[in-house]
Amino acid sequence: MTGALAAGSIGAAWFTGASLADEPGVVEFSETEVSRILSHGPWPMPWSPDKSNRVSGNAHAADLGERLFFDEKLSVKGNVSCGTCHIAEYNWTDGVKRNKGQAEVDRNTPSLMNMRHQRWFAHDGAADSLWAQSMRPIVDPRELASNAAHVAQYVRKDADLACRYEKTFGVSPARQDDEAVLVGVGKVMAAFQETLVTDVTPFDQFRDALARGDHAAASLYPRDARRGLKIFIGKGNCSTCHTGPMFTNGEFHDIGVSHFIDGDSKKVDAGRFEGIKKLLSSKFNLLGPYNDDPARAGAVKTTHVKAEHRNFGEFKVPSLRNVGYTGPYMHSGEIVTLDQVVRHYSELNVDRLHADGESILRPLKLSQRESADLVAFLQSLNMDRAPPWRGKEYALPPCTLDGKAAVEDNYAAP
Repeated sequence: MTGALAAGSIGAAWFTGASLADEPGVVEFSETEVSRILSHGPWPMPWSPDKSNRVSGNAHAADLGERLFFDEKLSVKGNVSCGTCHIAEYNWTDGVKRNKGQAEVDRNTPSLMNMRHQRWFAHDGAADSLWAQSMRPIVDPRELASNAAHVAQYVRKDADLACRYEKTFGVSPARQDDEAVLVGVGKVMAAFQETLVTDVTPFDQFRDALARGDHAAASLYPRDARRGLKIFIGKGNCSTCHTGPMFTNGEFHDIGVSHFIDGDSKKVDAGRFEGIKKLLSSKFNLLGPYNDDPARAGAVKTTHVKAEHRNFGEFKVPSLRNVGYTGPYMHSGEIVTLDQVVRHYSELNVDRLHADGESILRPLKLSQRESADLVAFLQSLNMDRAPPWRGKEYALPPCTLDGKAAVEDNYAAP
């Protein structure tokens, strides 16, 4: 059954589905609901290089960043790389509750997909740029456990890496101090991560068909996913926090997940509260000396943020793109499946929420069918294939310098 939506128009209710004896057949979207659906696209989003990182969008930087991302020699023991926990086949996470480098970490590994569209980084937002966040696991004693001196010495002594560094930045790492080289490594790693972008999903195909009034194409979107979408933008109120094409507002909320690590009341993860403190005390934030943007436009957000009591136990709202590939879920990795995530919100214990925080969440009290439909919608946000990335074969001719820096040689954003 098709509705009264004219081609290219969103000003009417939209109907789809065919009646079946054992399930609801007709899904109707009002004009308001159609508008909400369209707000989650189009995808991919426009992107421009990060002005705070002068090698953002640079092909040489992305190449060097990829090499260093998988290089275990950056770690103090030579046994761990960033790629240990961020695995392409797991949507650039790792599929475990909490991974370990030199020791087990306190949080679940977040996906790196679409990071170029984020404004805060890590579960607690302790970094305000992708390059600053890229440095953090290098020096974290539980992860690579390295330091500026070790990183700089390694890059300087490896002739090929030193050559590629100079091609990227126009200066030899031997002529920079240790900290500057560490920052440079963070910036080329960020340039690599900026290339990791999810593809179009079944939801995007439905959304775009709806936008152009193409009923035939829109009708290919499964009925259970449509019903779940209606819950997502309506009864579930999910799109209040999971907004826009990225399905996240990029901010921090308390969702009733314990902030005790492993249930131990003596081990507390304060989330955004401590994240803000770390951010403001870091010399690598956008207010510091390593911001390459003379106008410091991106630093405005950092200038105005401050830790408040309500931030205790708040964690960043994740993007839902490819969400089916990123379990286990929550900052702690304590929820294993999407079905269990939906159950968490359906049976939410409001007593675990901040009394002085937002009053957004309430138990959804979904039926079994509604829960299944919402999961079906979430699964429609997955690409229908594994992340389209394969590592380079590094048996390539060694780097050679031609006397000309390649800082301006930008690649076309995918």
